[in-house]
Amino acid sequence: MPVFERFLSVWVALAITMGIALGQVAPNFVSFLASLEYGSVNFVVAILIWAMVYPMMVAVDFASLARVHERPKGMIITLVVNWLIKPFTMALLGVVFFDYLFAPFIAPGTSGQYIAGLILLGAAPCTAMVFVWSQLTKGDPNYTLAQVSLNDAIMVFAYAPIVALLLGVTDITVPWETLVLSVVLYVVIPLAAGILTRVWLTRGRSDTGSVVAGFTAKVKPFSIIGLLATVVLLFGFQGGVILSQPFVIALIAVPLLIQSYGMFGLAYWAAKAWRVPHDVAAPCALIGTSNFFELAVAVAIGLFGLNSIAALVTVVGVLVEVPVMLTLVWFANRTRHWFAA
Repeated sequence: MPVFERFLSVWVALAITMGIALGQVAPNFVSFLASLEYGSVNFVVAILIWAMVYPMMVAVDFASLARVHERPKGMIITLVVNWLIKPFTMALLGVVFFDYLFAPFIAPGTSGQYIAGLILLGAAPCTAMVFVWSQLTKGDPNYTLAQVSLNDAIMVFAYAPIVALLLGVTDITVPWETLVLSVVLYVVIPLAAGILTRVWLTRGRSDTGSVVAGFTAKVKPFSIIGLLATVVLLFGFQGGVILSQPFVIALIAVPLLIQSYGMFGLAYWAAKAWRVPHDVAAPCALIGTSNFFELAVAVAIGLFGLNSIAALVTVVGVLVEVPVMLTLVWFANRTRHWFAA
């Protein structure tokens, strides 16, 4: 592994520090960048995520994608973890920590909003960043695309009912502009660009595999740079929250950390026990670990308000996710030998 990628966690730590510092040194500039959004989807972040996702989309082979259904185990694990386990364990952890363990440390009567924010995160599986984590673990790009697409399709129908059930409310309004725009920006556009690039690269060539591999190797550094720039921006947007409420942030992070590592461990163990190959098992487990934070933030603001505790919880989910996912990528790469070749 190249030196730059080997020390990726160091660069991310520096990016986090730079982001928080940028938010304090140039707040007006950061506020301007944060204002460039629609439906809670920031366009600057979207462009950077596009840069991260594009190299993997070039590697998608539609001929192989059509055969994904012949290996259903990874799909089954992903669906069971994301829709039958994850939302309910997140709700349980929220109740345990904020109704009981952390009750003495938070304002009376606010535990419900902490729990609500956690539920909104737990019921929204990740869309865009999964492609980055899959690429870093040498995941099968065709299978990862199929997993993400299937989860997106289910999310359209299942997100609102699950959230309504767990929150005990019936007036959940799904922010369709956030959901549709995110899927278009993070999946459809980079996939279309990847297909066009692949067609252009392989036209009239017999060595398609080596040609595509060579191209993706050249553009992969831009993917890592996009990741680091995204981290700088996300922490720049929320740096004031981190510095003003560090204790509350730490409280919220505890159940999120338990949930993230627990869901990864469950899916990864199930994939190993079921003899799923590593290039499917790693993305399968990572999808169940990360969250679609744009959707969660949008719903939290719509239900509880911009300055609500529920909205703050969803924001903390963004801040916790990148460092956690990097540790899981490292673990998945170190345990590749657990799986059959």
